[in-house]
Amino acid sequence: MLKRLYIKNFTLIDELDIDLYQGFSVITGETGAGKSIILGAIGLLLGQRADSKIIKDKCVIEAHFDISRYGMETFFTENDIEYDPSDCIIRRELTSAGKSRAFINDTPVQLVILKELGEQLIDIHSQHQNLLLNKQDFQLSVVDIIADNTKSLTQYQQTYNDYQSVNKELETLQECIENNRQNQDFLQFQYDELTNANLVEDEQEELEQKSDTMSHAEEIKSALYEADNALSADDTGIVSTLRSARTALSSIQRVCPDASELAQRLESSYIELKDISEEISNQLERVDFDPAELDTINNRLDRLYDLEKKYHVENVSELITKREELKSQLNNIENSDEALAALQQRLSDLQTQAKKEADILTKRRQKTAQQIEKEMQSRLIPLGMPNVRFSIQITKDTLGRTGQDKVAFLFSANTSTPLQPVSQVASGGEIARVMLSLKAMISGAVKLPTIIFDEIDTGVSGKIAEKMAEIMQEMGRHERQVISITHLPQIAALGTSHYKVEKEETAQGTISRMTELSSEGRIREIAQMLSGSDISDAAIQNAKELLRI
Repeated sequence: MLKRLYIKNFTLIDELDIDLYQGFSVITGETGAGKSIILGAIGLLLGQRADSKIIKDKCVIEAHFDISRYGMETFFTENDIEYDPSDCIIRRELTSAGKSRAFINDTPVQLVILKELGEQLIDIHSQHQNLLLNKQDFQLSVVDIIADNTKSLTQYQQTYNDYQSVNKELETLQECIENNRQNQDFLQFQYDELTNANLVEDEQEELEQKSDTMSHAEEIKSALYEADNALSADDTGIVSTLRSARTALSSIQRVCPDASELAQRLESSYIELKDISEEISNQLERVDFDPAELDTINNRLDRLYDLEKKYHVENVSELITKREELKSQLNNIENSDEALAALQQRLSDLQTQAKKEADILTKRRQKTAQQIEKEMQSRLIPLGMPNVRFSIQITKDTLGRTGQDKVAFLFSANTSTPLQPVSQVASGGEIARVMLSLKAMISGAVKLPTIIFDEIDTGVSGKIAEKMAEIMQEMGRHERQVISITHLPQIAALGTSHYKVEKEETAQGTISRMTELSSEGRIREIAQMLSGSDISDAAIQNAKELLRI
């Protein structure tokens, strides 16, 4: 329930701070006084986009709600927002530069979160919403809401989404299989080519090293021979000279103790250099230039390079990966019939399940449609339509997002006119009464804290208006808040609380104000609605009668 509304610097409103109450309230005022401005401000709290042209300086719109009866704690927990059921505060702050911020209980939130909460707090029924009667999805949603189909519809939509997903997967698989089968011979050729190449990891690197070595065999052999000669020549080699030096130092160890350590160090160097010399000799023996072997190596490398270029890869490892991919594609082709059959069976099972769940929805909708027809009949007859007929036509269609049903509201205001779609045959006043009756039924099925009717009384007057007011009054009795913006005194008189919106000329320009009327103020306002600006005694008396004073 909306307890308090605060508006600052929004179009013609400098500042408004007003309390609102449970039950049925009315808002009146002359055309252009600013009633639509109030609705516009509330719309911003529901997440609507703001037009910076109507924002003065920094605009603040804030509403306080009592949501203690509506079990909304989960929303606040999921969005990490403090939960205060007795005083839930939502706020928009906007600037003329186009900046906007949203808050729930002083926690900054994205506009989509504010909108999600706002839609659970307030329903604004404006005149353009009557056009919804022309939309099939709205008519279907009315039936589902009154049937309490949320759980069944959610279950069906999960199954339907799975069905759509598997169907898409099947189409992709069929396309893939078709493409692969068309390319099967080519894929097989590529796989055979890579298999016959006998690819080995790291082979290319080893062959490149061998090719490089053999291509420089003479240069390598010459360097190794020179090093070998320097180390191991009989008379001049370093190893032989080092051995002589070690022997000389060893011979004087007894008379020169320092020579012992030097001899040991020479011994270590001698062993290391002797080992190096032997390794160089072995390398020298292994270096051999074989033109035939070099050709074989280079031919193999050319083959690998050609394959890498052909398959757009960098090395043998990637060629092996490509070969395995081709093998997998060929295996998939061989096993495609099994995979296709399994997916087709899965799709068939989901279709059967979706059809079964859609049938459940259809039965619930058909049963509820009969209830709605009877209740609409009973609601519309007192609203000045003694011969009204209201029927809900449900026809089967292909499976879709909402099931298999098409829903159409059919209407006739008299016995001589056949039932036709309500939006095509009902007058503006008749549509207003139909929508009010539907809203009353929906409000009984959904615990929406606040419902605002913006001139729902268009096209009606007199006793019919009074009957419409009684419906709104009844809606406001069931832990609900109903607010009606009206031009009709018959509706205004039945409000528990009465607010007036009026313009005022000030030194700063035109401003709009909203005030709660006292008992005396209500009498004068309703009298003015009855007689115009010149309030007569008769109008005063009529106003008192309407107010039942």
